Amino acid sequence: MELSIDTASEMASIALCVRRTLISELTWLCGRNHCVDLHPAIDHLLTTAGAGVDRLTALFVCTGPGMYTGLRVGISIAKGLAAGLGLPLLGVGRLELDAYAHRAFPGVVLAVHRAGRGDLAWAAYADDPWREIEPPQLFQPEVIAAKLEGPLLLAGEADETLAGAFARAGKQTSIISGSASIRRAATLAELGYARLSAAEPAEAALVQAVYLRPPAIGPQTAAPSG
Repeated sequence: MELSIDTASEMASIALCVRRTLISELTWLCGRNHCVDLHPAIDHLLTTAGAGVDRLTALFVCTGPGMYTGLRVGISIAKGLAAGLGLPLLGVGRLELDAYAHRAFPGVVLAVHRAGRGDLAWAAYADDPWREIEPPQLFQPEVIAAKLEGPLLLAGEADETLAGAFARAGKQTSIISGSASIRRAATLAELGYARLSAAEPAEAALVQAVYLRPPAIGPQTAAPSG
């Protein structure tokens, strides 16, 4: 049984799967309460499935980019469980997960999230086979629109501002919105299990949070995104 943990944003998500087949999942608006919410949520998920941590066989965790505190909590708990139970742990990036849910799109999927200061964290992917076209990076919408050709599917926290930048550049886009834009741990479970089955390295020491901008946390500073 695999446990997947995604705490990269204010929407937290965890899932239990057996060989990537979903057993149970929780996705909720966590805000900045990951430290308070995550342990009880995992306990609830296991109890609902009638399982204990001794039933776990692997762990998958979202590595960001995203909220500094959220990522630290999720990755720390995943590493602690992996070390304590002697289990493989594999990390997957947030933007890839946002894109992977829409991999059936016959073209490039551009995943973004708002990173503050007018910037978007973004990366681009395509399927058949699944691959990264552009790695995670920070740019403003107009720069992103200049770098990629349409048609594209805009996923994650894409909005009309980004779509407008592509329109002004004469490029065709479609936007994933509403409930379809919410990242779910079931997607992390599916991609994580595929990579584990392909014998990708799954050691806790290799899993690190991805930040595209240095964290800046102080007494009067909120945890940044990016």
